[in-house]
Amino acid sequence: MLDDQFSLDGTGAAPNEPNFETYGCKVFQESPQTPDKLRPDIVIRREFDSGKLKAPDGREIEFWGFIDPDSPNPAFRQAVYPSPPIRVRQNKVVHTQLKARKGPHTIHHHGILPTTFNDGVGHVSFEAGEYTYQWKPHKPGTNLYHCHRNTVLHFEMGMVGLIIVDPEIKGRGWLTDNGPRYHAEQFWVADDMDPRWHEFSHDEGLCGEDVGLNRFEPKYFLLSGVFNNRTMTDPRAVATVPAGKTLLIRLLNASYSVLRVTLGVDAEVQAVDGSQLGEHPWNRPFTIPANEPFDLTSAQRWGLLIKPTQRGEIKARMEFRHWITGRIQDNGRGIVNTRIVVT
Repeated sequence: MLDDQFSLDGTGAAPNEPNFETYGCKVFQESPQTPDKLRPDIVIRREFDSGKLKAPDGREIEFWGFIDPDSPNPAFRQAVYPSPPIRVRQNKVVHTQLKARKGPHTIHHHGILPTTFNDGVGHVSFEAGEYTYQWKPHKPGTNLYHCHRNTVLHFEMGMVGLIIVDPEIKGRGWLTDNGPRYHAEQFWVADDMDPRWHEFSHDEGLCGEDVGLNRFEPKYFLLSGVFNNRTMTDPRAVATVPAGKTLLIRLLNASYSVLRVTLGVDAEVQAVDGSQLGEHPWNRPFTIPANEPFDLTSAQRWGLLIKPTQRGEIKARMEFRHWITGRIQDNGRGIVNTRIVVT
């Protein structure tokens, strides 16, 4: 029973009592007004849509995503995989307007610290038909946003995208207002796909049913929405930088595997999980020597700076490894190869 002094008034739970039904599988679905709403500096809209990807073996796989109806890029006004990035400046008040359309969804701005009502985690707030999330990024870096309803499934279905926070004063081209500076930028979102999961319905397994969500066996491997048979040529996967200039790679492991990455060039790790290294003596930036593997677990983000001095190509390899056995997924086929072109 609730304590007499505990009230759910003004929340999505009122007037019900919290229990497994209301805070477990059947989370409150509402479209409330944003509490303490401020005048925004930036307004972003996201709507739900679905699409299909054609895999290398010819199979069509359904995916879900957030679209950007206001984007000047027509590709982002329809379902893309992963979802369109959100890019804002540090210390700006941001409103993300969600219109779920098909079934309730949420947007969780992963790595951002908003109020609980604006955090987009259904089990501690509500799930939305429509809602305006209010948030203010206090530091520059690379984060992500994703749906937090039936989280493990909706994330896998493609309801995930990058959040890029540029520094307040200098903006794009700088990691912070005090540096370092970069001249080219590449988004690498690594993902693996179990086609069986993409046949599940919106609420599959949400109330504890054993539908097989404990078994993840990926058969397809992608980089920034590109299947691994085309990652050596597709510009979404291939990075380009002039010789003598600095390339920033914003790397997100959006897979359910441990991502083992090997770059054929020295890489300076400048940021981890949305935080700039070097703010304290105990978290200075560090260099990973060329051809030395490093691992990222699910949802980790690293900001990597490389400074090639000679024209040519630099190889990059990503291995999707099972989180328990450490073996490369799909009997050794879970590999993405791409390259950095130095002009």
